[in-house]
Amino acid sequence: MSEPAPNIPATSPNSTLAGDDKVRVLLVTGMSGAGKTSALKALEDMDYEAVDNVPLVLLSSLVLPGQRDFQARGFRRPLAIGIDIRTRDFGVEPFRQEIDRLRDESEVEVQVLFLDCDDDELRRRYAETRHRHPLAADRPVADGIARERALMENLRDRAEVVLDTTGLSPGDLKRILRGTYDPDSEPGLNVFVTSFSYRLGLPRGADLVFDVRFLTNPHYDPGLKPLTGRDEAVADFIADTAGYQQFFDGLTGLLGPLLPRYIAEGKSYLTIAVGCTGGRHRSVFVAERLGAWLASLDQRVQLHHRDVDREQGVTAP
Repeated sequence: MSEPAPNIPATSPNSTLAGDDKVRVLLVTGMSGAGKTSALKALEDMDYEAVDNVPLVLLSSLVLPGQRDFQARGFRRPLAIGIDIRTRDFGVEPFRQEIDRLRDESEVEVQVLFLDCDDDELRRRYAETRHRHPLAADRPVADGIARERALMENLRDRAEVVLDTTGLSPGDLKRILRGTYDPDSEPGLNVFVTSFSYRLGLPRGADLVFDVRFLTNPHYDPGLKPLTGRDEAVADFIADTAGYQQFFDGLTGLLGPLLPRYIAEGKSYLTIAVGCTGGRHRSVFVAERLGAWLASLDQRVQLHHRDVDREQGVTAP
């Protein structure tokens, strides 16, 4: 499995230094249970200084003097700081104000990573770990998730990257973060291609969405139904469907001129979602072909099939 993801500003997130005398600070936030702890561990493995649950009142004192100390020693290690509703003095509006204030500082470049996840998977994660949701108290976990989503929605617009971790393993998440935030990687556009089922909803944070339900559905062929779009028999079936080649040529013809324009506008992460009814055959095949086409252009591409196992009654890990 390859991987997923979102949007970014004019300054690339793929360099440790934002400028000659700036050091990057990545604020990691989002929905509880969406993977903040795993994300911070992954960033720490990428040589970030990772700190979790820093009170807002201490954020500036940690970031600004800390960066001056780093520079004085000639050491410019990026910071990854986890802040969410579990943080002692957390409030969405104070956090938004703190983000804006830090972005006005000349010594650092501040970016925000917002981790999100499908409600059903969040409920499953809480059930598996038997943890109580921070906002649920004595109420069902679903109530806490709903309260938190309503609260955190106003924070999403401060994030350069909104990453949906639905269906991702910790290893998948780590690969995505490395492709986006590794200080040693070259600047440029990272393209995430994901297939999905319309029955299970649109992927959060998708920049471009393409509907391939017009293609003949292999689901109704008894020999093809148990297979996926990654199997040769299904691939041959869909490739021979009337209208497929014209559609795919049009799709690549559309994307070809867009990619350099996204790069010119400073976007470093582009999410392309391809959907069909079950997320198992047509969307998987087209996403695979699209990923291969992007790779043939020497484009950095990550591929993920969000719902390929769900239609069989299996929740993706």
